[in-house]
Amino acid sequence: MKIAYLGPQASFTQLAASQLFPKAELLPQNNILDCFSAVECGEVDQAVVPLENSIEGTVSMTLDYLYKTPDIRIEAEAVMPIAHHLMVHPDCNIENLEKIYSHPQALAQSFHFLDSGFKEIPKQEYSSTAAAAKHVSENPDRNLAAVANQFAADLYGLKIIRRNIQDIEQNHTRFIIISKRQNLYLNNELEVSGEKSGLLITLPEDHPGGLHQVLSVFAWRKMNLSKIESRTLKTGLGNYFFFINVTGTWKSALHHNALAELAALGADTVFLGNYKEFLLKS
Repeated sequence: MKIAYLGPQASFTQLAASQLFPKAELLPQNNILDCFSAVECGEVDQAVVPLENSIEGTVSMTLDYLYKTPDIRIEAEAVMPIAHHLMVHPDCNIENLEKIYSHPQALAQSFHFLDSGFKEIPKQEYSSTAAAAKHVSENPDRNLAAVANQFAADLYGLKIIRRNIQDIEQNHTRFIIISKRQNLYLNNELEVSGEKSGLLITLPEDHPGGLHQVLSVFAWRKMNLSKIESRTLKTGLGNYFFFINVTGTWKSALHHNALAELAALGADTVFLGNYKEFLLKS
């Protein structure tokens, strides 16, 4: 199997993909669009992309491409704790650090640690945590550090001098596995934490109570919504679609009839699939 993931190598997405597909060929992609395109044109069987982070929020680009590529479905979700480590080249003189490199989000998520222990050392934003680690490994003659994950330290031969430097312990990222076919192979030894369904809903022409009518479809059926998020349709101000998660299985007549009622209300609905949520290790 060929699995695309949001690169570069040693990114958190690769760490997730390697646990989900331990025997597959993992192919890094430059951006989220490339991941969707690789699935859509059949270059890969599936792709792993981030959907949201508990600190930074939803990855809006992922939602946009779910909407723009109607043939693609969600096969599974995976939640992984995010652990940031401070690492240097083994020959580095730690007492004379010159600069700390990392992705802007990693620097922001480790701000208080870096500000208290390394306040005087300049921080340099980099395209990714993995690229920052690679840069440090390629400059052994300089006293540089990177904020990245264990995968990056192992890949580029760096020494971790401080572990788990993220300011908020409960830092998790949710990934989705996308494909054009359901029920493809996944690592079945992973812990399952739940089950849900994903829907993309575009409201009918704007009128008072329109959103309330749509939400009532789920409410009277006692269907629990664990997520509802709006995204602009990019066709004008005030035009949105909604990404909704419904917890539990999608098997009863009530669930299937909900789609019929949404259609009767004039809402355009894309059912992204019913899928499991897996727990990963950092």
